[in-house]
Amino acid sequence: MIRDSRIRIFALALVFAGCALVLAASFSAPMRAQDAPSTKVKALSDRIMCMCGGCSDAAGKCTHSGGAFAGPCAFAQKEIKEVSDRVTSGQSDDLVLQSFVQEYGPTVLISPPAAGFDLWAWLMPILVSLGGIAVALFVVTRWKRRAAAAPRVSSDLLARAQHDLRGHIDD
Repeated sequence: MIRDSRIRIFALALVFAGCALVLAASFSAPMRAQDAPSTKVKALSDRIMCMCGGCSDAAGKCTHSGGAFAGPCAFAQKEIKEVSDRVTSGQSDDLVLQSFVQEYGPTVLISPPAAGFDLWAWLMPILVSLGGIAVALFVVTRWKRRAAAAPRVSSDLLARAQHDLRGHIDD
């Protein structure tokens, strides 16, 4: 009889643990679904500037350190909330970014789009580096040509210079 009651208690504990596990799994799935937009919101808020005028950080990385206040400023928090609202409403990344460009201008984007005149912002570092390498190669090859074209010193002249040098050192 004691053994039967222990088995019943064990079976009841197993059923209770199983129900708790199913309940926990059912609550964790919606939480993961809520986490996905927050990572998307974080990524988008890292692509737009905090337009408060007090920093040059991304809205998602605005710190305003110092004094009694440290953390995202009210303006950055407003921008992050706006991004979150737009993502929650189902807008695409490009549409969210375009809405910020329409409101604040193209300077709101951390990196300029690689199109039109802004393409030069991406190409200039590469072109300047390649131009510098080309100039350096040109100068080095000219120096080599000049060194190769320099007149050779005859062995007689070299021997006389060494003899004169030894004479001055011995004195």
